Amino acid sequence: MENKQQKLTEIKSKSQNTGKKGIIIGSILATFIAIIPYLFYLYESVPNVKIWNTFIFTFDSSSYENAQTVAWLLMGKIIPIYILFIWFFTCKHWWYHVILVPIAMYIFQTMSILNQDLSYVDEFQLAYLIPVMAIIIPSIYLIRARIFNRINEANKSMEELEEELMLTPKNFWGKIKDYF
Repeated sequence: MENKQQKLTEIKSKSQNTGKKGIIIGSILATFIAIIPYLFYLYESVPNVKIWNTFIFTFDSSSYENAQTVAWLLMGKIIPIYILFIWFFTCKHWWYHVILVPIAMYIFQTMSILNQDLSYVDEFQLAYLIPVMAIIIPSIYLIRARIFNRINEANKSMEELEEELMLTPKNFWGKIKDYF
């Protein structure tokens, strides 16, 4: 009887620690999401001049109208990347690797904004996305096929199968290592 009570107290203490950790992580994520409008409007702090001199760097917006326009374009690409990364690292579904496709698309668009030799932004990023999609889409299809094969073989629910296939590293860097 004592052994059972000891196990129950261990389980309760572990669930309380996990609950506190979940509240802290959830609060941090909520803060990151809540500051998105403030991050987007950072472009308004950039001066409306062609050449922007700071003590760190000098930026010449040669292809664009002014530095504020470049900052506005960058915020329009960086904020979706930011949101997609939050979604990617917090998604618990089996298909979360598909989120890498729009992340890659926005990264290529951001690089095309920074490459001032291009005359048109967002023109040829589909050609660069083909290798990314060639890896991700078949792997997602194979995962889906594995899930449905197991459904046909066993009497498990979809949630049980997703939990079985889901990798759960212990920390943030462990999760990043699983992806790359």
